[in-house]
Amino acid sequence: ICSFVHSPKGFPKLKNDTFLRAARGEETEHTPVWCMRQAGRYLPEFRETRAAQDFFATCRSPKLCCELTLQPLRRYPLDAAIIFSDILVVPQALGMEVVMVPGKGPTFTEPLKEVEDLLKLRQKVDVTAELCYVFQAITLTRHSLEGRVPLIGFSGAPWTLMSYMIEGGGSTTMAKAKSWLYCHPEASHQLLRLLADVIIDYLVGQVAAGAQALQLFESHAGHLGPEQFETFALPYIRDVARAVKSKLKEEALPLVPMIIFAKDAHYALCDLAHAGYEVVGLDWTIRPQEARAQTGKDVTLQGNLDPCALYAPKEKIGEMVKKMLEGFGTQRYIANLGHGLYPDMNPEHVGAFVEAVHAHSRHINKH
Repeated sequence: ICSFVHSPKGFPKLKNDTFLRAARGEETEHTPVWCMRQAGRYLPEFRETRAAQDFFATCRSPKLCCELTLQPLRRYPLDAAIIFSDILVVPQALGMEVVMVPGKGPTFTEPLKEVEDLLKLRQKVDVTAELCYVFQAITLTRHSLEGRVPLIGFSGAPWTLMSYMIEGGGSTTMAKAKSWLYCHPEASHQLLRLLADVIIDYLVGQVAAGAQALQLFESHAGHLGPEQFETFALPYIRDVARAVKSKLKEEALPLVPMIIFAKDAHYALCDLAHAGYEVVGLDWTIRPQEARAQTGKDVTLQGNLDPCALYAPKEKIGEMVKKMLEGFGTQRYIANLGHGLYPDMNPEHVGAFVEAVHAHSRHINKH
């Protein structure tokens, strides 16, 4: 039974809604900024909090997730928080075992090998029972934020989760997972459908728990070509947005902005702009002007500084941020990196990035 530490009602009033306004395409005084993996190992306080605990045990502790989510906000004037969790909690909810192996990353003890292995997965997932700890973490964090900034919830997208479940972990080629798309298209669709259904309930549950925006991570989009993406990824990406919105309406929950981040999928930007999301996230391999041209006027863009740019001296970071803002324009835009922060990054350089976005966007807006 899911008992909430605090009720998902009576949340503190939001003081800084810049991120939400930009996501909805409303005017903002400065460009909002947050970073993927802003709660992460580059922060000494994160390493200290995480030291004693197994990674997935940390994910299952609402108190620790709340603490890790808040840490970057104590250091930086970020415009949004993103709940500390992991995309692989969804395969866990389907009954798969995932362990974090030091030096290797997330590893499935028994990945899906044969089509028959699909029968081992739970066909009906009660997300409230299986992922209650994420909902509790969201509710606790939303209260603990005291309205400082909005809280983003997230999930992995179906293809990305499917690829992990078959590969059993990270992979440079995704050859095992992709071979399913070519050899077992029906079984692939069956698995993607199962995942999409769980993701939809999971995201709606996050909003019920207090999430004020949602991001869908299609992190492995770059392993697919345009045709495979159109067949095995895009339909489910569209379906998640449509179904989440209709369920939020049915349950009289807030219609929160949704972000799609499909890494390395520039070939699909036009389709993604029309997939039902308010915001399209971009990686660093596309020019801002090109992204604007392909996505049109009706979506907000998010991104896309190369994370490695943060290794540069601070003044240089400021220059790159200024150029990025000039490329995207300061409106209908959320500044971010093109992927997550890396563990060996200097926290001061992250601060320089955040401050540069605020300073340069305010300056551009004034003039």
